[in-house]
Amino acid sequence: MKKIVAVGEIVVEIMATEPGDGFREPLSLIGPYPSGAPAIFIDQVARLGQPCGLISCVGPDDFGHLNMERLRADGADVSAVTVAPEGVTGSAFVRYRSDGERDFVFNIKHSACGRITRSTEGDRLLDSADHLHVMGSSLFSESIVALIRHAMDRVKARGGTVSFDPNVRKEMLTLSGMRAALETILGESDVFLPSGPELFLLSTATEEEDAIAEILDLGVTAVVLKRGADGASYYDGESTVHHPAFAVTEVDPTGAGDCFGATFVTAWLRGLAPARALRLAAAAGALAVTRKGPMEGTSTEHDIETFAARRHVAVTTSGMVSGTARGDTA
Repeated sequence: MKKIVAVGEIVVEIMATEPGDGFREPLSLIGPYPSGAPAIFIDQVARLGQPCGLISCVGPDDFGHLNMERLRADGADVSAVTVAPEGVTGSAFVRYRSDGERDFVFNIKHSACGRITRSTEGDRLLDSADHLHVMGSSLFSESIVALIRHAMDRVKARGGTVSFDPNVRKEMLTLSGMRAALETILGESDVFLPSGPELFLLSTATEEEDAIAEILDLGVTAVVLKRGADGASYYDGESTVHHPAFAVTEVDPTGAGDCFGATFVTAWLRGLAPARALRLAAAAGALAVTRKGPMEGTSTEHDIETFAARRHVAVTTSGMVSGTARGDTA
């Protein structure tokens, strides 16, 4: 079985229990929950029984122990997660607004996460990897961007593959060099997993079909577009598959996209047909939103298979002609 590795932040998440705008007044909070997009992704991969590991950094505190114990218990390789003696594990405070959008207060760049760096343990993990997954949320400093580029080069040199979820919070879009980093990683990716409008982050196109064609022209093997309540779509230049969302009662959507991505990438690496991979990923994403806490919704392969088998939704498949996007003069 192919080994999947991710590089990036481990944090705890603390959530406001009441919807509203921001954190400018005292309010009730719940947590801490283990979190961090790459950590959620890897935890879901581990629960599927796929070999996997994470390169990260935590502090010698309860928040760090909480995450390490969870990842280790679920089967992830945490040998390349360092403990910074004077660091503090990252955190994310989250509050949902009445329209379903979220406000965040992050402590990532200046936490232990900001000390993620190349190490002997990290290189050893990369040398055992067949696939690297990159999260845009992890591109919060020049040093970690350099580490992720190093990781891509190391995995690619061994014939491995790369998946990329842009997952860029609005708070990060103003960071210097963010766009250049995103473009570089996209150019090396085999699978691109944007959510909704993220499809257009790195495209000059204004129409969905054109943006997909433009991205495929870069050499990306497949684009998997997460559409939230509208399901998900797969494109590879020759075929298109649409899968509607499974109807569930939403408790907490945080982490659903990470569980979706982890399940799709795992299925893709196992050689499953796109329609099957998309169905399992959609099931994992649906299960994720039924639990409170970003990592609490990760599911086992049995849970996902059972859920998908009991739900009947119509999947559509069609052909798609590959080629240069309209308006491209190359």
